[in-house]
Amino acid sequence: MEAAPRVAFGVIADIQFADAEDGHDFGGCRRRYYRHSLRLLRDAVRAWAAESPPIDFVLQLGDSIDGLNARRGEAEGALRQVLEALGRLPVPVHHAWGNHELYNFSRARLAQSGLCSRPAGGAAGPPDGLCQAYHCSPAARLRLVVLDAYDLSILGRDPDSPRYRESLRLLRDKNPNEDLNSPAGLKEPQFVAFNGGFSQAQLDWFDEVLKFSDENQEKVVVMGHLPIHPDASDRVCLAWNYEAALSVIHSHRCVVCVLAGHLHDGGYCQDSHGVHHLTLEGVIETPPESNAFGTVYVYEDKMVLKGRGRIADRVMQF
Repeated sequence: MEAAPRVAFGVIADIQFADAEDGHDFGGCRRRYYRHSLRLLRDAVRAWAAESPPIDFVLQLGDSIDGLNARRGEAEGALRQVLEALGRLPVPVHHAWGNHELYNFSRARLAQSGLCSRPAGGAAGPPDGLCQAYHCSPAARLRLVVLDAYDLSILGRDPDSPRYRESLRLLRDKNPNEDLNSPAGLKEPQFVAFNGGFSQAQLDWFDEVLKFSDENQEKVVVMGHLPIHPDASDRVCLAWNYEAALSVIHSHRCVVCVLAGHLHDGGYCQDSHGVHHLTLEGVIETPPESNAFGTVYVYEDKMVLKGRGRIADRVMQF
């Protein structure tokens, strides 16, 4: 008989709730189920609550509400409904910030909201208090690292701030298009405004966390909104400097899995260093009769994903 899992946790991405009729993506060809996404989240919460043995935490991989809410003046109400649904679980929820959170709120507002799951006091994250990256240990010899993939971004920041100016300069250097959301003609098509990247300070901090985990024989699960491996994404929906984040991971032995959202079709690969990269299918483009969430069971030598709806089951050995 197989040993019980050391840890179990829920995973969900790109809920993008808005109290609005169905619409379409920016290309006008993919249906988005704005109102139904909240019902699918509530169904996921009910399923997680019924798990036996119970789950230990949930990873919400970003884009919890849609940018449509900002234009309608409904951001606070939409966020409240999503947080109320997740709040029915008696376990912690770790949140990544995605582009849609930043269409609705400034980083300063998010830092004061229920989407700020970084522990108080700052010891768990980089020196920059507005950076959402942090780490924690949900079980012995297991560490969770939450990356802030919009640490470099023109979204959610004061246009007069140094970080905004640095991000805009980098973006314009790589993307000469009038529409900065367009990847047309780019050699590096991830350099669009709806993506972002990691500051050097965050990467240095990440390196130190992984060094600690190496020294203490820990396994590390990394989460963030943006994929960081091109084989687990398309060429557009990647962090700006994904190669820098991969370089940090590959200089250590401890990372077993990177979880992301953003690409609503999902993706998966195991890279040349044995790290699993899992990009979750998005709830927002999931038909009302289906769903898109999962539960991950962590064992000594593998992670087992039990998917629901659009998300397939998967065994990830390490």
